[in-house]
Amino acid sequence: MDPALLESTLADAGQPAFRARQVWEWAARGAAGYGEMTNVPAALREELDGRVPFSSLELVREAFATDGTVKALFRTHDGRSVEAVLMQYRDGRRSVCLSSQSGCPLTCTFCATGTMKFGRNLTAGEILDQALHFRREHEINHVVFMGMGEPMMNLPQVLETCRRLPSMGVTHRRTAVSTVGWIPGIDALAEEPMPIRLALSLHAADEALRSQIMPINDRYPLAEVLAACERFYAAKKRQVFVEYVMLAGVNDQAVHARELAAVLDPRIYKVNLIPYNPTGMYDGSPRAVIERFRAVLEEQGVGATIRLTMGRDIDAACGQLAAKVAGEEASVGAEADPGAGEESGPAPDAEAAAAP
Repeated sequence: MDPALLESTLADAGQPAFRARQVWEWAARGAAGYGEMTNVPAALREELDGRVPFSSLELVREAFATDGTVKALFRTHDGRSVEAVLMQYRDGRRSVCLSSQSGCPLTCTFCATGTMKFGRNLTAGEILDQALHFRREHEINHVVFMGMGEPMMNLPQVLETCRRLPSMGVTHRRTAVSTVGWIPGIDALAEEPMPIRLALSLHAADEALRSQIMPINDRYPLAEVLAACERFYAAKKRQVFVEYVMLAGVNDQAVHARELAAVLDPRIYKVNLIPYNPTGMYDGSPRAVIERFRAVLEEQGVGATIRLTMGRDIDAACGQLAAKVAGEEASVGAEADPGAGEESGPAPDAEAAAAP
């Protein structure tokens, strides 16, 4: 639902301001349509049904994994492909991974999204409608902006979405925004009063190697990105989650772990090691190699967990999301959890453990 269109339509119809709140509260609680809104006059419900689409997205299809993960493919009004994922856990967490762009203008080599043509930024309504789609079927309590796109490049719309998430059952402390290191966005998030969590997609501590894996490093070198993360920590006193995808023979050796530990202050950062789901260019590191990498980090005093991989059987795990719409492939490198590990149980701040 487009909240701005809803408010302007009701204002044009001469309705009192509380009507917009009423309608939104119904949608946020999981209403399937205007017809369920029993405290809204029937004539107004009929008018809204004709003037304000209940969703700005068209559901193309869903896929359901054996572990409870659900992947949804949507189409925008102008034909852009958007994907989102619901992850469900035995401890009661239901986390939604949202996209902030259709495609991505950045070209991280491990991420399938980087291989597709960038479409555009999504509106706050289009981002909200991904979450509302799942809310109509399940209660949700965590959100991560780790689907299609770089959220910091669309931060105003992401933040507008975040302001409405509490009415859907997702507190700000259970919301996380991931970035490849877009410094203006990190600094802007640090100034935002909402206590939203920050996750950094890092993947190599050596500047040259990181540039090879993530070309954005040429624009915003890691040393400058970490300085921005430290400014965020100083402002928020909230630990930053570091996402590190394990690429066989590329960034997964003990020397890489020591390099990573050398640049991370353990008071500020917590590392999540991500088993890689191959999308063509790289192979994923064996489990024993990932365990050894974690051991080296912990020997150096840096806390690390191994992310639980979910949705692999429907291509919904990290780096695997893919959709075909009218012959056009739209791939997402969705990164799920900045807060919980496969082996270690809850994150240091369990309330903020957003996804897998």
